[in-house]
Amino acid sequence: MNLYTPVEIPSDWPRLTHRGHLMLMGSCFASNIGARLLQAKFACEVNPYGVLYNPLSISAALREIGSGKQYTGDDLFRAGGCWHSPMHHSDFSAADPDEVLHNINARLSVARQWLSSLDVLLLTFGTSWVYEDGQTGRIVGNCHKLPESCFRRRRLSVEEIVDDYVDLLTTLWKQRPGLRVILTVSPIRHVRDGLHANQLSKATLLLAIDALQQRFAGRIFYFPAYELLNDELRDYRFYADDLVHPSDLAVGYVWQRFSEACFAKETLQIIEESENIGKMLQHKPFRPESEEYKRFLGQIVLKIDRLNRKYPYLDFKNEREICHTRLKI
Repeated sequence: MNLYTPVEIPSDWPRLTHRGHLMLMGSCFASNIGARLLQAKFACEVNPYGVLYNPLSISAALREIGSGKQYTGDDLFRAGGCWHSPMHHSDFSAADPDEVLHNINARLSVARQWLSSLDVLLLTFGTSWVYEDGQTGRIVGNCHKLPESCFRRRRLSVEEIVDDYVDLLTTLWKQRPGLRVILTVSPIRHVRDGLHANQLSKATLLLAIDALQQRFAGRIFYFPAYELLNDELRDYRFYADDLVHPSDLAVGYVWQRFSEACFAKETLQIIEESENIGKMLQHKPFRPESEEYKRFLGQIVLKIDRLNRKYPYLDFKNEREICHTRLKI
């Protein structure tokens, strides 16, 4: 008996390799998958603005990165004892405006360099609901707990999203003709307005992505993260305690399906060897100063050297530093 509905992933998916440069932007799901890609030693830039939920805030962030924008004090506002950017997640907020500007512009600089050599852009849309600043009319990336009276809340239309992304992607492809774009809808449920409103929001995103795929056939790919959680897993045991966010088990399953769709055999072997190195570093010795443990660390360094000789583009700087620090104890 088949006790669940399998979600089919097309076989013509683009293969991701460790040679390519990836950028992931969007909701918490982009952060989760991005963290696993970084752990697997992919060259990634993940959410340089922090988590962004709606498609138009994501596209606005990409335009700012590409335009060379530098943030100044005029781009910030003060509330609750901290300075904030309406385009950025609260991770960037701080009591000192200079600190906020330094962190924002540092990430912008890195993202700009990344965008110039980008091979794969993965965007995760979370909701089609947006908040427009009551004074400027601009869609904000984050409300930073300001009163709702400061904003106008509305749901984007399919046409609005499609028109915006046709313009954005056409510009990006002029700069990077070989850029591959992966779109996905976050399985995280936005239940504030009820489940029906959440479904309407997700449906808007799905219809917009489908229209973009038809417009740019062979250049845009859709990964069914939303369907995997809602159709294949389809059970509250795959959600966290809030019954809204996916559990670690669910994220791990989606990552497994993503790996099957996107990674070639050699890529999977690199990931496995990298994970083995990470597991070895997590080993807690009874006697860190012992010769036996130092030999164990030496074996890790040899494994890293062997992998780097074969794949010189893999970054094991952090792992090397850990080994060298422990060897000095």
